[in-house]
Amino acid sequence: MTRKTVQIPRTLVNQLLHQAQLSPAKEVCGLVGQIDERCECYPIENVATDASVLFALNASEQLAAFKSMKAKGQSLFAIYHSHPSSPPLPSQLDVEEANYREALYLIISLNTKGVLEMRGFYLLADQTEEVDLIL
Repeated sequence: MTRKTVQIPRTLVNQLLHQAQLSPAKEVCGLVGQIDERCECYPIENVATDASVLFALNASEQLAAFKSMKAKGQSLFAIYHSHPSSPPLPSQLDVEEANYREALYLIISLNTKGVLEMRGFYLLADQTEEVDLIL
């Protein structure tokens, strides 16, 4: 089976990796809007009870991001979060709580000291489909 490939701008990758580095002890999270080939990052506060291992988007900030995307003609491209101390793989909870099946889920890992890793997935009803990210 051939995996899908998804092209993402280097500037977006740099923004996401930078956010993760600024918060190495807790998961960062947010949305990415896209129009044509241009992407815009919408960082959102993580309101999870234990932000070191979970993420939960602040509902009011999430709504504001969607309103901003709509006003700019953008569609939801991706939902991202970081894993401060685990590999960039979706947890069972990530899969269960994935509400936007059409969105790419980007996971950034700080698990290896000095090395940042990002992987992309489509979280479908009963399966996780990894994609190859092309920068």
